[in-house]
Order: sequence, then structure tokens, then C-alpha cells
Amino acid sequence: MTERSEPRRRGRPRGVTAGDTRARILEAATAEFGEHGYEAASVRAIARRAGVDPALVHHYFDGKQALVAEVVEVPLRPDRLVREALDAPLEELGERLVRAVLGAWDSGPVRPAAVAALRSAIGQGPVARMLREFLRREIMQRIASALGGADDAELRAELAASQLVGVIMVRYVLEFEPVASVDVDELVRRVAPAVQWHLTGRPAALDSELRPAHDSAHDE
Repeated sequence: MTERSEPRRRGRPRGVTAGDTRARILEAATAEFGEHGYEAASVRAIARRAGVDPALVHHYFDGKQALVAEVVEVPLRPDRLVREALDAPLEELGERLVRAVLGAWDSGPVRPAAVAALRSAIGQGPVARMLREFLRREIMQRIASALGGADDAELRAELAASQLVGVIMVRYVLEFEPVASVDVDELVRRVAPAVQWHLTGRPAALDSELRPAHDSAHDE
């Protein structure tokens, strides 16, 4: 009589440490994102590739967003920054977005990895594809959804994002002066109204805040 083998248990195999399992999940996520991109990759597929139960992936990582942050080794969750900013009233969204993004990028531990990730996103290859899909889905589409069903919501969201990406490139990647060293509050004061205009079609405080400074300098 043949001996029946025990069915394979779900979860972490015996003798495997938590560190081993986490590393294997990350390795599987890297491969899955590389082959299929962020959109098509699923937690279930990553778990299957890693040989673990999907629940174990969720035990170590807060969904695909956290896996992307780990894969590219960036201690920054842009999806969380956007989610927190979106809790504000629509008329404050521009300022909240600009302040959240610049505040995160100004953090010493975040900046080097974030700059490397941005350079990867504008390059070629599977990592670039993954990052672009992640940013489009988790940031652009979230912002567009917050605009209340406007016909051009996606265009508005992308134009607002382009304003932010431009500031990030000049301040943190190219490090052009004086933008590279100007105070964050000053950048928020100047950039947020433009971002708000893209989002809502209303110029907010752009004219009222900047014109007096210009006029007083001219009068002198």
C-alpha cells in the first residue's frame, strides 16, 4: 500500500524564516512587474510565483503599491501622499498636493532614492514601464476621480501633475538655482495657484498674491 503524502499547506513553508519569505515575495514581484507591468500584475500572480498564499503577501505588504515602493527601494508612498491631499476640500487641493509632494521630496532620506526612481521612470525598460503605470493609476486617476466627473478630468489631472513634475525636475534632479534652494513655503505660494487652476479652472490666488509684489517693486 502506497503511503499518502500530506497535502501542501498554504502559507509559509516550514523551516523558512519571515525574512526569506519576504525576500522571495519581493523577487517574485520584481519579476511579475517586469514581465507584465503594474496594471496587469496581480497579488495572486505574485503569490503564485513566490509559492505562497496571497494572504501572506498582504501580511508583509500593503498591496501592490507597497510592493512597487519596495521594488524600487524608495521610502516614499506617492499614492498615500495623494490620498491624504484628496481629503481636503477641492478648492484647497492644489496647495495640499504641492505642499505634500515638496515636503516629502525635501526629506533627506527620501530624496536620493526618489531621484533615482524618477530617472528610472523616464527611461526605458520594465522598471520604467512599471513606474509609469503605477504613477498613472495611483496618482493621475485618483486625482481625476476627485474632480467630480468633469469631462476633461484626466487632462486636468495630467496638467496639474506636469506642473509638479517640472518643479521636481528643476529643484531636485537638475538642481537649478534659485529654485533648488528657495524655501518650500515660497514655492507653494507660487506653484499651488497654477496647479489649482489646472484642477478646477479657477486661478485661485495666483494674481492677487503675485501682482502686489510686482507692483511695489516697480514703484520703487
